[in-house]
Amino acid sequence: MSEEREDKTVYKVVVNDEEQYSIWPADRENAPGWKDAGKSGSKQECLDYVKEVWTDMRPKSLREKMDAQN
Repeated sequence: MSEEREDKTVYKVVVNDEEQYSIWPADRENAPGWKDAGKSGSKQECLDYVKEVWTDMRPKSLREKMDAQN
């Protein structure tokens, strides 16, 4: 029987130029093309934040293209 270790990592929410969100360990440098979105905390807190703010999964460029066609 294995015990699950509690994840004590502090995460941050990051966003790219296409307004797509992800989470990243707060103590690591962001991957190229990603910037801080202003939220950090537990993994679940960050995932809840992403769920709240990322309501349109389409990349920004696609949303703009589709809006221009209307």
